[in-house]
Amino acid sequence: MTPKLKIALLAGGDSSEREIALQSAAQIDAALDHDKYDITLIDLHGRDWHYTAPDGREWQVDKNDFSLTVEGARKEFDYALIIIHGTPGEDGRLQAYLEMMGIPFSSCSMTSSVITFDKITTKRTLAGRGINLARERFLRRGEAWDAAAIAGELGLPLFVKPNASGSSFGVTKVRTADELPAAVEKAFSESDEVLIEEYVAGREMGCGVMIVGGKEYLFPVTEIVSKKEFFDYEAKYTAGFSDEITPADIAPEVKAELNRMTLEAYRACRCSGVVRVDFIVTPDGRPYFIELNSIPGMSPGSIVPKQVKAMGMTMGQLYDIIIADTCTRK
Repeated sequence: MTPKLKIALLAGGDSSEREIALQSAAQIDAALDHDKYDITLIDLHGRDWHYTAPDGREWQVDKNDFSLTVEGARKEFDYALIIIHGTPGEDGRLQAYLEMMGIPFSSCSMTSSVITFDKITTKRTLAGRGINLARERFLRRGEAWDAAAIAGELGLPLFVKPNASGSSFGVTKVRTADELPAAVEKAFSESDEVLIEEYVAGREMGCGVMIVGGKEYLFPVTEIVSKKEFFDYEAKYTAGFSDEITPADIAPEVKAELNRMTLEAYRACRCSGVVRVDFIVTPDGRPYFIELNSIPGMSPGSIVPKQVKAMGMTMGQLYDIIIADTCTRK
């Protein structure tokens, strides 16, 4: 009998998205075949990496060799399934540790994660590759900047975003130059760097994708119709604040262009596993890149699970493919 693959399902994390990451991990844990895999859910929070036993006691992971000892029984993990949004799961830190430990894992590499978590670096990587990008100004904490000059350069309204954060935390849509300072300060509460981008009007689309063994999996496109000013945290995770239409009602040529740009972004950023690339499609059918999520939400309300279902695939089948593709990677 083939021994079960010992999987550490890494959950939680240290960002504002921690609770969503825990929900995502619980959904993946329920979807996986426990007859096939020996799964241990590990909650990461700062230096606290623990497994909670059925009796409620917590047991710490030994970070020297990425092992877990419970009641004297030591387990060495064969594989890490990373379901952490934000730091340290999406910014490359956890990937760097696992690469040093020689543990294969499910997500993008350390290098790819660093690129895709940093919005300005992602845009610089995609520039010149046939992907439409909104104009922006990039601010570092402590730098002098002029609200009126930026508004004059990029026009109004504007979006102000933390450079490295997710789930729209710290994001503000501003309509006047006078609103910019408060919006920038809010973004700095989430990141040491801020992106101010021109507003691109249109319909928001989420495009799930993965490439495994040279085979391209383009998920059905989802249109995101927020009932708020934009698709913020509340609209993403509170029932009734957005409609997510899968598959999106879009022209074939728009779908083809979204698919082309999605694959180009995936390859340019050297992604692996499943990612979601978001776009705004203008009224004349031109997609503009918003961001690339290297570990997209997998909670019951998230977009990718709905796309997977629309493809006729289960989440368990999706992760069987990912695990089989990455479990030998060192």
